[in-house]
Amino acid sequence: LVLLLCFCMPVFAQPNTKSVQTIGVDDFDTPDAMEWSWNVQASRFIAEGFPKIGYVEGLPNSLRPFRTESDPTPIVLGVQTSFDRKGDNWFEVFPVSSDADGNQVNYEIPLLGQVQQIDFWVWGANYNYFLEILVRDAEGRVHVLSATTMNFNGWKNIIVRIPT
Repeated sequence: LVLLLCFCMPVFAQPNTKSVQTIGVDDFDTPDAMEWSWNVQASRFIAEGFPKIGYVEGLPNSLRPFRTESDPTPIVLGVQTSFDRKGDNWFEVFPVSSDADGNQVNYEIPLLGQVQQIDFWVWGANYNYFLEILVRDAEGRVHVLSATTMNFNGWKNIIVRIPT
């Protein structure tokens, strides 16, 4: 038994070789700096003139201490919707890029390495909507990850764990 403990002990004492790195995908402060932009589309009962997408000045209060005077004006991506009927209404925000002919095509933002979580801030206005993220794995399968319900007021930091 003592011999078994001597041989097993080094296994538990091995250092962790995992390197965790945070990569910012988009901060919206400089919309023209990325190779993609953002677009929105909505379900069939969207009111005329909607959905609207745009950039507005704003920042969650929790992030203000991390800003410096040399940083660009903080910008957030905003979407405004209005639906003509109650029911199963939805809208989706997705990245697009321009092809060789100047047409907008869907763009998949490459997330390199073994992604363990997606972290972002979202503004809630106490509506009973659900927020989901669609990601494609290395084998081409699309996964729908439930992020949160939007029934809260103000900014909230959302962390979505990526399953193995």
